[in-house]
Amino acid sequence: MTFTDRTDAGQRLAEALRHLAREDPVVLGLPRGGVPVAFQVARALGAPLDVIVVRKLGVSSHRELGFGAIGEGGVRVISDDIVRMSGVGPEDLAEVERAETAALASQARRFRGGRPRVPLDGRSVIVVDDGIATGSTAAAACEVVRAQGAARVVLAVPVAAPDAVARLRTQADEVVCLSAPHVFRAVGEWYQDFSQTPDEEVLALLTRARAAEGVVEAVEVEEVEVDAGGLALAGDLTVPVGAGAVVVFAHGSGSSRHSPRNRSVAAALNRAGLGTLLFDLLTPAEEADRANVFDIETLGRRLADATRRLEHPPSLPSLPIGYFGASTGAAAALWAAGSADAHIGAVVSRGGRPDLAGPRLADVRAPTLLIVGGLDTTVIGLNRQAQRELRCENRLDVIPGATHLFEEPGALDEVAG
Repeated sequence: MTFTDRTDAGQRLAEALRHLAREDPVVLGLPRGGVPVAFQVARALGAPLDVIVVRKLGVSSHRELGFGAIGEGGVRVISDDIVRMSGVGPEDLAEVERAETAALASQARRFRGGRPRVPLDGRSVIVVDDGIATGSTAAAACEVVRAQGAARVVLAVPVAAPDAVARLRTQADEVVCLSAPHVFRAVGEWYQDFSQTPDEEVLALLTRARAAEGVVEAVEVEEVEVDAGGLALAGDLTVPVGAGAVVVFAHGSGSSRHSPRNRSVAAALNRAGLGTLLFDLLTPAEEADRANVFDIETLGRRLADATRRLEHPPSLPSLPIGYFGASTGAAAALWAAGSADAHIGAVVSRGGRPDLAGPRLADVRAPTLLIVGGLDTTVIGLNRQAQRELRCENRLDVIPGATHLFEEPGALDEVAG
């Protein structure tokens, strides 16, 4: 049995776990590759999703020989028999434990961002990975989960080595494995796409899962100053706990960070677990001169400066960045995204004037979505003109019945969705 990717594997694994839905389980994914699989399982079972951060304690002279495991919350599982058999002195064993404890703390900070673990006391827990070769990490995870109070432990994987499955049946109350091929060399050979799962994807999936549960953990709006070429511009930064990305808003003509329309969209993004930065591209004095709102190069440079602040944040983890531009702000977003040193994940234009980005359109590499109201006929034409200049992946969506400002009931909801 082969799998297209981890999403396909998770969906197929979820079908084999349907019988556990009545147990109200918690689903835990082993980072990194186990989390995309676990996400599909949790969604199908309507269960909460979390990561299980564990570190195996291996004898220094033979790392595959594990003498124990540690987990979050100070959980420590030690095999005294293996410690005695290893013949390794207590100082060497203590040094291994110190190193792995530091690595555990670092991983936990990265994947949790201060968010507490989902409580496991008295719960049925499904531990999920994308596959098992030796089974040492999975065994450690089962031990740690049981030590954290789980009443029942189920280990679930799409594919595993047969001998590993046999050993793990002594560690878990139930092992669900879709395929245990007799000829097994590596987990990746049973996937068409087994590309590495980045930390950002893990964070985004955890955030999506918590949003689906109705759990939104946003920090308070932080007032910030964006240094744009020596000019201090006021901004509002909101980053939910575990956010997978930050969206920077580029406001259009006659608008500011207080725009009710952009704040409505930003709030919807925050609820979905995305961070937002709304800031003023112009000072109050500059706004008085109408010509400044059409100075796309200046606006674009200031937006690029704000982006650099987020790429090297003083107190936040570095996160992928996207742009959301309205009116002339959309042109500024595309101008900034077209810079040679830009690292932008995506650009969205709402009722924008992307045509004003001019020659920079051909340099944009980020996937771009152009959204225009169906009654905004002139701007539809300008967006189609700009679309012909784009060389990146792009799409034009026309919202039926919406005007330029998307003031009609439900129009902004469609944009945010």
